[in-house]
Amino acid sequence: MILRGLAALLLGLGVPAQAQVEYVSGQGGVLRALDKVNGHTEDVEILSGGGRAVLGLEVELADCRYPASNPTGEAFAFLTIHDGDRDDTLFQGWMIATAPALNALDHSRYDIWVLRCITS
Repeated sequence: MILRGLAALLLGLGVPAQAQVEYVSGQGGVLRALDKVNGHTEDVEILSGGGRAVLGLEVELADCRYPASNPTGEAFAFLTIHDGDRDDTLFQGWMIATAPALNALDHSRYDIWVLRCITS
């Protein structure tokens, strides 16, 4: 009930609805990996549909998307991360560059997050 009242109030004040943002897929993504034990960081580029070994993990990038009107804006990527020694899936889902903690890899030693999409 409160939400309907708030929506009616905002519409009555003439506050525009949030505009639709068009997202496009990049050629790949740039990720940063951190080894929390020794502090080593590594930036890697992965093409969409590809994968590679990063520190002790296997990382696959299915897609990296960004706002068409702002290529340096909020990028997000669909990642699948496996343990390099075993075939366990440690993470699978969308990771947002501007809010990596929103949906993060939960690993005791490694951390991986998206920096940006490859746009050209």
